[in-house]
Amino acid sequence: MANCKSMTVRHPILTCYERGWSKSRIARELGLHRETVARYLRLAQRADGATSPTDSKPSIPPTGSADSKPSILPAGNSVADAGRQSQCAPLAEVIESKLGAGLTAQRVYQDLRLEHGFAGAYDAVKRFCRKLKAHAPDRIWRMECLPGEEAQVDFGSGYYLEQQPGKRRQVHFLRVVLSHSRKAYTEAVLHQLAEVFIRCLENAFRAFGGVPQTLVIDNLRAAVRKADWYEPELSPKVEAFCRHYSTVILPCRVRQPEHKGKVENSVKYVKDNALAARRFGSVAALNDWLRHWEQTVADTRIHGTTRQQVSRHFEERERPALQPLPPDLFPCFQEGQRSVHRDSHVEVDKAYYAVPPEYIGQQVWVRWDARVVRVFNQRFEPISVLAHQRPGEFTAPLGARGRPAGGIEKDKVYWLKRCARLGDHCGLWALEVIAQRGGPGIRVLQGLAQMSEKHSGRVLDQSCERALSHGAYRLRDLRRLIEAPTAQPQLAFMQNHPLIRDMREYSAFLESLQPSTQPIKELIP
Repeated sequence: MANCKSMTVRHPILTCYERGWSKSRIARELGLHRETVARYLRLAQRADGATSPTDSKPSIPPTGSADSKPSILPAGNSVADAGRQSQCAPLAEVIESKLGAGLTAQRVYQDLRLEHGFAGAYDAVKRFCRKLKAHAPDRIWRMECLPGEEAQVDFGSGYYLEQQPGKRRQVHFLRVVLSHSRKAYTEAVLHQLAEVFIRCLENAFRAFGGVPQTLVIDNLRAAVRKADWYEPELSPKVEAFCRHYSTVILPCRVRQPEHKGKVENSVKYVKDNALAARRFGSVAALNDWLRHWEQTVADTRIHGTTRQQVSRHFEERERPALQPLPPDLFPCFQEGQRSVHRDSHVEVDKAYYAVPPEYIGQQVWVRWDARVVRVFNQRFEPISVLAHQRPGEFTAPLGARGRPAGGIEKDKVYWLKRCARLGDHCGLWALEVIAQRGGPGIRVLQGLAQMSEKHSGRVLDQSCERALSHGAYRLRDLRRLIEAPTAQPQLAFMQNHPLIRDMREYSAFLESLQPSTQPIKELIP
């Protein structure tokens, strides 16, 4: 039985091996162990007179051997020259064109099956694409800059302070590298906030003695609100900092560290040289060491690319090309977005500041320091400038169109002017209301102004004239005068007229008709 099985298995193994199959493929296709396939091949080679049991025929002949098959790829392409020919070799030009168009290996495999009836496996296409990419890598262009033209900035992390035994705290360090001379500045910080980022850049400019024209940074949250290669959105505070120092920040493309390769290598240099195997208990001690290390080690080295000493190259070429520093430091302030409450106030540092009521429910941008609070709209246009308040205090609220509200005298003057614009008699009536009723009369004037939405100014002015003649200074009386129809004018009786006879004539006529003991003339005055 063993001999029968041996003959049954041996023949397909030898047949597949002569076709160029590897031992792994033969074992996988026939359902055998790889060592079983190798044993039968050794027995067959001994029977054929092989010099050694280990002189087995390799599954893929080495390049240049007599058993290797010629490549059908175009001349100069060495992908198919190594060993057995790939199933993708006849379609090499098609695959190269698709890879040049930016397609993935999976997409290339799908297109080959649909367009060319490719019957091979996806792994074959993937291996072929990998070899093509290895022999035709993308070119990386070097980016060299003129003196003073550019500085690259990046945060590094991974170092810990040992402030107490068994307790560590992570420290970040900002590295600023001038791209021409490789002169650098390093500062350790505890947080990657916008204020910390700005102060570190300012300290770097002061250490360099000038300002570079551009700053290439990563898309860190401290500076970039929205990452976009073509039109990035920077933090307003960072933009103000750039205007103060006459420089420009250019964030690099997302997940493209080679755009700022100089500072990437420099961060690694700080980790491996300045910080490795060193322990510090405070940020101040760490920064003192970094300043000493920059002066004694980093600045005195001969840079591997420029082949010049860093400090000498900086002093001779780059320092004179830097922009001059401004006379004062960037003002220290805080900023952030706030929602306008229903009472037309925003909360800043536990105090409340009034903004125009048309911004209720909207988002505004607030910038404040120890003295002044400035409020901006979303287009960063100033809408309010207020004095800094203590926690819990409110500024004077603003009425419509930014009119200051609050204060009886201010309100009284405002509403008197509003009523005077309706007509002369309206203004006089409003003055009498305030003179007789005082502060509560302001609401009466508000009611008169509200009536102008329903009635014309002529009607209101006539009604106020009639109210003045009657001494009516209540709003309900004014409403009645407006709603009631105008009364007919009263006519006075006339004593003398050509059509009216004298009373004596009537007296004589009555005496003639009915004589009496008492003369009628005595009855007539």
